[in-house]
Amino acid sequence: MRQPAPRVMVVTARLRLLEAWPGAARSWQSLLAAQVRGALSGGADLVQVREPDLDAGSLAAFLGQVFAELPESRARVVLNDRLDVALAVDAGGVHLPERSLSPGQARSLAPRPEWLVGRSVHSADAARHSSGASYLLAGTVLPSASKARMAPTLGWDGLRDVVDAAGDVPVMAIGGLTELDVPRAVAAGASGVAAIGWFLPTGGADVAEFVQERVMRMRLAFDTSDGVPYTRGLDR
Repeated sequence: MRQPAPRVMVVTARLRLLEAWPGAARSWQSLLAAQVRGALSGGADLVQVREPDLDAGSLAAFLGQVFAELPESRARVVLNDRLDVALAVDAGGVHLPERSLSPGQARSLAPRPEWLVGRSVHSADAARHSSGASYLLAGTVLPSASKARMAPTLGWDGLRDVVDAAGDVPVMAIGGLTELDVPRAVAAGASGVAAIGWFLPTGGADVAEFVQERVMRMRLAFDTSDGVPYTRGLDR
């Protein structure tokens, strides 16, 4: 079944989220769950749970709690790298780093045809070798706080090269992007934008409300963009 490609992805980073509440009594679980809740309320297509330092048990317990409290979140949550946990908790899919399993290998273990297999890519060549992926996440487009200061960036031309190499696979852009960058991303052919920092509230703001507003603003930026028409699809 052909479904619209994802436009907005919220990527989690609980340690940075906790920095907004130094000394606060709230647990990372409650803060991260609030971020997921806000993302869904705002209309995010996907939430990528990216917590590489957490062990499998902690990840599974957290996701089990989120899916129990927010049943609608299950289909929209993809788990970074941990295919084993994603399968165990029946998440919506897995998101693979470029140097992880191939999308085809992960796809062979998918519990159902519509299960999402995303992949991060950093070059056009990697995009060309991503058979089996539901979508690609291309970055880093612009300098980002989550990457080393001197890390190489794709830039807008590099993003367009990735999109061209990806063929029919939708490409989302990530890396230092906000709602103001949506027109440039669309003009480069990207189906959507993902971000970490843009969805991290500061100053003790309510997490769910902040993320909901940011997601809504980013979706509105797509709806009003003058860039390339939104035509790419996602096989589900």
